[in-house]
Amino acid sequence: MATPLPEERPPLTLVPPIAETPVFKDEPADRKPVASIRTIAERTNRIASLALLPHTFRGYRELGRRWLDRYHNHYPQLIADADQAVRDAAGDVGQAAHFKKLADGYRDDYKEHRKAFATKTAITAGAVAGGVSFGAVTGSLWIDLLAGLGAWGLGAFHGRTRPQPGAVELPQDPAAPRDEARIRGEADLINALVKASIISEAQRDETHVVGIIQPAGPGWTATIELPRGMKATAATSRAEELASALRVKKSQVEMRADTSEDGHEGQVVLWVANEPNPYGGKPIPSPLLTADRLDFWQYGVPLGTDARGGRHVLELVWCSILLGGLPDYGKSFLARLVAAAAALDPSVTVHVATGKAGPDWAATKQIAHSYVAGNTPEKVLAVLDLLNSLIADMQEIGRRLEELSEEHPERCPEGKLTPELAREWKRGLTLLIMDELQELLDAAAMMKIKTDDDPDSKDRGRNGKEVLVETIARYVRVSRYAGGMALLITQRPDATSVPTLLRDVCRKRACFRVKGAASSRMVLGDDAVAAGAAPHMLLDAQKGVVVLDQGGEEGHVTLKTDFMTIPEFREICLRGRQLRIDAGTLTGFAAKYGMAGRASEGGELLADCIAVLDADGVDRARTKRLVELLAAHRPDLYQNLTETDLQARLRAAGVGGTRKLGPLDGLANPNGYFREQLAGK
Repeated sequence: MATPLPEERPPLTLVPPIAETPVFKDEPADRKPVASIRTIAERTNRIASLALLPHTFRGYRELGRRWLDRYHNHYPQLIADADQAVRDAAGDVGQAAHFKKLADGYRDDYKEHRKAFATKTAITAGAVAGGVSFGAVTGSLWIDLLAGLGAWGLGAFHGRTRPQPGAVELPQDPAAPRDEARIRGEADLINALVKASIISEAQRDETHVVGIIQPAGPGWTATIELPRGMKATAATSRAEELASALRVKKSQVEMRADTSEDGHEGQVVLWVANEPNPYGGKPIPSPLLTADRLDFWQYGVPLGTDARGGRHVLELVWCSILLGGLPDYGKSFLARLVAAAAALDPSVTVHVATGKAGPDWAATKQIAHSYVAGNTPEKVLAVLDLLNSLIADMQEIGRRLEELSEEHPERCPEGKLTPELAREWKRGLTLLIMDELQELLDAAAMMKIKTDDDPDSKDRGRNGKEVLVETIARYVRVSRYAGGMALLITQRPDATSVPTLLRDVCRKRACFRVKGAASSRMVLGDDAVAAGAAPHMLLDAQKGVVVLDQGGEEGHVTLKTDFMTIPEFREICLRGRQLRIDAGTLTGFAAKYGMAGRASEGGELLADCIAVLDADGVDRARTKRLVELLAAHRPDLYQNLTETDLQARLRAAGVGGTRKLGPLDGLANPNGYFREQLAGK
């Protein structure tokens, strides 16, 4: 019986279940929608940045702002200011009408400006729109493409990133070590203040730069707000330490209290020059050299320029000035500027007293009502007599002002001598110049001066220096409202040559280079030096640079004074003499000066003028030509003769002024002299 075979069954294979969520090779299963959005945004921003789209949007925003600025062109502000002036002038019909007319004029100009500007804009926009429309209508792809690229490029160009206007950092090699003293921003400046011990490390966060650090002339400036409770003078007195922290010369740093409308007692203004000597360069000739005359009341004394190139004028009316500094640093130049300005105003009476004879003030003999030079006992007594006579004169003006104020107070509302009263009373300002003050005081210190008028008195006299100092101070005090001024000059600024009494009565003070802060305080005072005035920080090379303390809220300023030589000063004094002769105000010493030999000198000059005209075969000559002929005829006498000198000397000889000569030397009708005029016919 056959055995049955075992049952054959197919083998089983296990297959894993199909996943419910399909798995992709290139994307994780747990991918989040937010991440996808962020990725798309980043790629979009990258593309936009590459295409300069942010610059384009920013550029059109900037163009829109510029269009608005030019459309208005400051007229709304001008109109608002004029309207405010009308309101402020309430009660003054004349002023109100003037400002009302000004405001109406601004409004009319504003309308015309807007109309013209809108017309130009419309023409430009129409031209652009017409070009684009033409491209769209004609179907020119290139025109549309160029228009789109032009619009994109215009916006991108005007929206490009520009450096900050206040950046003061200079290009630097990246591999070079970082200079810790270089000011790149507010943090670096505050770090310098810490290193200079102006503020402490704990006060760093309380110190801020107001606005930005920005260029200002040949340097940069910053306004610094100090920590609460710190005065500006605490910072300005350490300007030298700050210069060390900034790694610049001390003369490059100017720091003063912020006296502007937005400033306060804890705020300072810092200016740092780019160059070691910001006052270098060629000397600047004084504008007085070419001035025919000057109104001292109105214009003051053109003085010089600051480190940023700004012009400054010394207002000396109603005050006196003390001038000090080391020898040969420019005191005489500044003093000559004051005297020259006074010389060109024939209404100013000038008195000169110097403790040392010399050429510095010899030219003022042409204009000075009083002139005393020397330091002998007789000269010291003459100076005292001059001061006492000036005091009496000032008191007489004060008496007349007092009487006038009782009868007509509106004619002297401030109790001062006015230009109108000066013209009516036929007297103007009075300027007393006292040079070499230390020589006069030293000489007076060795004298006993009797102050009792009784000849039989047992008074043996007082120390002459005390009397002289008190008399000078008294003149300054009583002369202020009567039109009197004093220019006091000393070469040795110490306690003996600059007594405190003299410094205190002088509202304005000027100091050239001195050796130390103590000498600066002797001339300018403690307050000015604490506020940052630092003539002791001037360099040896900075001759002609002065620190002027104005004596008011304007504070101090450092200036390079204008230049004027002694011969140039003499020419101005000769012009001033002629102005006084013409105005009838040449008096005192100047009126008598040189009278003894003037007649014979004038006759010799007239004879020489006639001789050179005859030798040249002419009957007339321009002033310039006549000077040339005289210099060639007698160079020993006329080599240095100028046209101004010749005119003054011929006037003194009775010839009179120049006349019109008719056509001569290629000129239509120049001025000069006829032979018959010189001959007295």
